[in-house]
Amino acid sequence: MNKRARRDRTAVPAGAAGARCTVTVCRGCCCGTPAKVPRLDHEAQLTDLRTALAGVAMVRRTDCLDACERANVVVIQPSAEGRKAGGRPVWLGAVNDPGAAADITAWVEGGGPGLAEPPGVLDLYTFQPSRRVRHELEE
Repeated sequence: MNKRARRDRTAVPAGAAGARCTVTVCRGCCCGTPAKVPRLDHEAQLTDLRTALAGVAMVRRTDCLDACERANVVVIQPSAEGRKAGGRPVWLGAVNDPGAAADITAWVEGGGPGLAEPPGVLDLYTFQPSRRVRHELEE
């Protein structure tokens, strides 16, 4: 994600953002486009995540997470409590089916990184981005 990337955040009460996981959904040059990932309603996927996680997590959209070869990319960042328990951001690639979004929702509802074990199927989507890319997301 570059410095120019726009972010569209859902409304979160002041002070509550650290108490919840953050789900960042890439919708840049490759993620979120039918040219790269056909047969997926990208806006519906984002809307479904926002609806399912309303009041549970902050869901934000970003232009590019610079992992285009793994479109669609979603990053789950732990809550403050999850981070204290050892949770770290989890990068998921090829999140291109409703089942993956449902598994993400179930995991985040259970507490997310550091507080709940992810459904085993999410291991198929997990990857490690470059250090530079990870650092830019955390800024």
